[in-house]
Amino acid sequence: MPRVKVKRNNPSLDMTPMVDLFFLLVTFFMLTATAREEEVVIVDTPSSVSEIKLPDANVITLTVDKNDRVFFGVDGQQTKKALLDKIASKYGVSFNEKESKTFSLLSNFGVPVNQLKSYLAMDGTQRKNVNQPGIPLDSTNNQLRDWILETRKLNQKVVIAIKGDVDVSYSTVQKVIETLQDQKVNRFNLVTDMEARPKSL
Repeated sequence: MPRVKVKRNNPSLDMTPMVDLFFLLVTFFMLTATAREEEVVIVDTPSSVSEIKLPDANVITLTVDKNDRVFFGVDGQQTKKALLDKIASKYGVSFNEKESKTFSLLSNFGVPVNQLKSYLAMDGTQRKNVNQPGIPLDSTNNQLRDWILETRKLNQKVVIAIKGDVDVSYSTVQKVIETLQDQKVNRFNLVTDMEARPKSL
């Protein structure tokens, strides 16, 4: 008696739901991700075994590069807009809406207030390539103090972090710390690279 041959059907896999899910995830990440402005200065921080992490928000970052230039950065677009208004009224300069928006998108900057308007008028490529002199912190013209003071008035929860290059001169970092201590800020963080803890400890 001959065997009955069962007809085999090739299984088909419908990929439509997977493609839908893929585009749904891509759309989600595009809508929820925030664009971050590129750092204007790169510093090589020293290493340490500290495992304390900076918070994700409410942080003032004072970056000091190897050429002893000081850069100021704070997070939060609304905070930066309000801060720019405070500094503008203090120094008697004015910024239009476009300049205010541009300032709110900067991660950090290192120009005196009198050069800030022309700095904000540049396009992104020019701002990236311009040689910023750093924020003044001399005893007669300490603009860094004003930026920190006004930020702390706007946001009292703010944490201060100093991100210094490994080759920066000690005197510049000391001036930054003295600027903080003049405002009775004695707690601040030093940003370092993570180093493996010695096994003998």
